[in-house]
Amino acid sequence: MPVIPQFRTPELLAPAGSLAMMRTALAFGADAVYAGQPRYSLRVRNNDFGDLEMLGGAIGEAHAAGKRFYVVSNVLPHNPKVRTYLADMAPVVALQPDALIMADPGLIDMVRESWPEMPVHLSVQANTVNFAAVRFWKKLGISRIILSRELSLDEVAEIRQECPDIELEVFVHGALCIAYSGRCLLSGYFNHRDSNQGTCTNSCRWDYKVKAGEADAAGDVHAGRSGAPGPEAKVWLLEEKERPGQLMPIEEDEHGTYILNSRDLRAIEHVQRLIEIGIDSLKIEGRTKSPYYVARTAQVYRRAIDDAVAGRPFDPRLLGELEGLANRGYTDGFYQRHHEHEMQNYLRGHSESGRSLYVGDVLAWDAARGLAEIDVKNRFSVGDRIEVIHPGGNFEVALTRMENAKGVPIDVAPGSGHRVWIPLPAELAGAMLARFV
Repeated sequence: MPVIPQFRTPELLAPAGSLAMMRTALAFGADAVYAGQPRYSLRVRNNDFGDLEMLGGAIGEAHAAGKRFYVVSNVLPHNPKVRTYLADMAPVVALQPDALIMADPGLIDMVRESWPEMPVHLSVQANTVNFAAVRFWKKLGISRIILSRELSLDEVAEIRQECPDIELEVFVHGALCIAYSGRCLLSGYFNHRDSNQGTCTNSCRWDYKVKAGEADAAGDVHAGRSGAPGPEAKVWLLEEKERPGQLMPIEEDEHGTYILNSRDLRAIEHVQRLIEIGIDSLKIEGRTKSPYYVARTAQVYRRAIDDAVAGRPFDPRLLGELEGLANRGYTDGFYQRHHEHEMQNYLRGHSESGRSLYVGDVLAWDAARGLAEIDVKNRFSVGDRIEVIHPGGNFEVALTRMENAKGVPIDVAPGSGHRVWIPLPAELAGAMLARFV
């Protein structure tokens, strides 16, 4: 019998922008969640935890379930927020979160002086990319480092080897910023909403057109009249859809250009290697996303972690299960700089039949009708193959009939805002539905 290596199971850390999202993440396999207050974290919108009562209830609920709750406090503050920080955070610390996730050295120093027993995790915003920086932060009492996304697997492994006595966390899924670990100025430039104060408008994802440009004798750039750059001034310009006539030159060096948006991170195929390296926490990005997003990602990464720890090979079907989530295309980021042909074929070879689209939530079971009530999110029809997504396990059904509120048979659930009733078991209230595509 082959000997299966024994690896420590890392924490699966999921985002929570709301109480419903937290409950979903924990139900679908997350070991811990992270959430932040709007004023002091980098997520102002879609954030329910500015309310202390809501935050305290969530922390207590997580602890009652044997899970952990981290409060994000990773703003890079200007002076007014520094002055109010300790007074505002005192009642938060009293709620006993499991750690504060922080980035600013000044705020970290204030927390270490005021609440020396409160664990502090260093945010990815601090841009930690080497073992010397990890050692520096450890001396200041930091208990966990969230490493920058700009590291390869080999670099992560080297940091682990050089720093064996501190917790390390990495991102494995979610949006990637075009700037270094999120330090972007586009949003502030375009509409004065500072990404490092939590109000990013995701300007990198707007609708840009590329136009040919020319430089005149004075060096000023303007749109080319010939439709292509002149022979001596090879200039290209960007024009944003809502800002016609405001042309921005694209500056490029030997590495490329950086203004347009990145694909989303999906590193599930690297979970086994990260576990072998000895990473303590695998993190999913997305506090402004939906409960469906966190259910899907937590469930899929839970399976990947459990498989890797048990010595089972990676299941490529997990890739397909993540395709149904809204995304801008996937990348494994910087983890593997140069893919071999075998790996590329492997990643693209998963069955397309595993792709699915979120179509509804199971609200309740109608005993009189023997049908489940569905809050429709996207169109689906009788005859579709439906996946029922539930913390107790997923399964597939062929949809054979559907009724409206009056009990009249219908063939199509048109889309968001509608309610329909379909045959499902009574115990599935709270489940989510996806249509295979």
